[in-house]
Amino acid sequence: MLEIELTQLVKKVQDLQAESQTIELKAANHGCPTKLYDTLSAFSNQDNGGIIIFGIDEAHSYAVVDVYDVQDLMKHVTEQCNQMHPKVRAVFTTCTIDGNHVVSAEIPAQDVTDRPCFYEGRGRYKGSYVRVGDADEPMTEYEIYSYEAFRRKYEDEIRIVERAEADDLDRDSLLRYELALKSERPHFAQLSESRILELTSVLRNGKPTLAGIMLFATYPQAFFPQLSIIATRIPGTQIGEIGPNEERFIDNARIEGSLDEQLRGAIAFVRKNIRTTTIISPENGERIDTAEYPIEAVRELILNALIHRDYSIHTQGMPIQLQIFDDRMTIINPGGLYGRLTIDQLGTIQPDTRNPVIANALEVLRVTENRYSGIPTVRRLASETGMAAPLFENTRGEFRATLYSPLTRTTPPSAVNHETFNRLNYQTDSHRPSTRRKNRPEERNAAILQFCATPRTRREIADFIGLDSTAYTMRTYVQPLVVSGQLVLGLPGKPQSSKQTYRTAQ
Repeated sequence: MLEIELTQLVKKVQDLQAESQTIELKAANHGCPTKLYDTLSAFSNQDNGGIIIFGIDEAHSYAVVDVYDVQDLMKHVTEQCNQMHPKVRAVFTTCTIDGNHVVSAEIPAQDVTDRPCFYEGRGRYKGSYVRVGDADEPMTEYEIYSYEAFRRKYEDEIRIVERAEADDLDRDSLLRYELALKSERPHFAQLSESRILELTSVLRNGKPTLAGIMLFATYPQAFFPQLSIIATRIPGTQIGEIGPNEERFIDNARIEGSLDEQLRGAIAFVRKNIRTTTIISPENGERIDTAEYPIEAVRELILNALIHRDYSIHTQGMPIQLQIFDDRMTIINPGGLYGRLTIDQLGTIQPDTRNPVIANALEVLRVTENRYSGIPTVRRLASETGMAAPLFENTRGEFRATLYSPLTRTTPPSAVNHETFNRLNYQTDSHRPSTRRKNRPEERNAAILQFCATPRTRREIADFIGLDSTAYTMRTYVQPLVVSGQLVLGLPGKPQSSKQTYRTAQ
């Protein structure tokens, strides 16, 4: 970072009056902060790293204060960086603002294979942190496991299911798989069935693996009750709304069976619960029915969830969720993106595969192409049918894919973010008159109040603002409006309810 860039960043922070996902502020006018470990860990464990700025005092309206000693500060920060594992290599920049010295420490992201970065004095499980909004929060056991699983190449999908026997696998399904393998791969032709199943990890030492159970068992849920799909058709645009007869769900189902059966069951549920438009061709008078969502796109997203979900013991109690609202469809997949893949790279590069045995078996059975074309296909179909661009989100421990109905006029959260909060919060201010900058908090509040004219959940408000952390959203944006009476609770008697909604006061 150049000195002028640091100066501009300080002014931006002062204007925004807040820390962020990548900015941490410390006054450091009376000495070096002694416990930077949580922030060093959190910044190192996110893809964009982060910047610690010393010389800004949050407690005094984000005023610039002179750090106590530039050289000594950098020395003590470096000492704390060296107590991290792996060691953190901070890059320092200094500048002078109104005669006061400001120091920044840029904390680079650690490679995924080196994460989690943690404070050696507390150990991996107590010293690893993740950045959530402007807060550093301890990593969960699962988040730490996810990094280790990638680094050590854990093969959760082929762990042996001790309670199962080879006889629990469906013979007809196995025969179709065996014949498909032999037709495509001639070197399998002379092998016995048991040898083929061992080589393809359907069996290990004569016992079924998790992949074998999910692919070929007569009833996989006898061994893994939650490895299924919970499908719901929800009235309105958010969970908690009720229909005209006070029903919470228009339809709901637990979709079980093998992966192929779950795929077919989920598609059938979607067909049953989405709208169909009908037109009569003026040329030949034939009836043309068009589904609300392209079924091919729906199939790709459900298949993606079944193949790429996390099958570790940490998530085997979490079903995939398929939620159909009036204006959108969301598929929630246990386990975030795997390995080095980021949201920006989704559908543009060949990713690391979390479950290659399952992916390869479904390719052999011609359920999937296994050519990483699913996400580009979904985006293409959305564009061709006039839908808003699909939204993909990678949050703590889950992956969300959302399709927006072309039959509603709801603006997707991603578009709202760019039109409101990104415009109000994060663009440079050199072209705006000073009076506009001073009123910007009021503009932000007005945008939230306008958005909440329809009752909104915590997650919807966070998506609108463009933040991953609902806790930060509530603390920074929503609670002040609730306290002032401008927002009211949908469930006033249960303020902490997971189904709580917020609407603008009448």
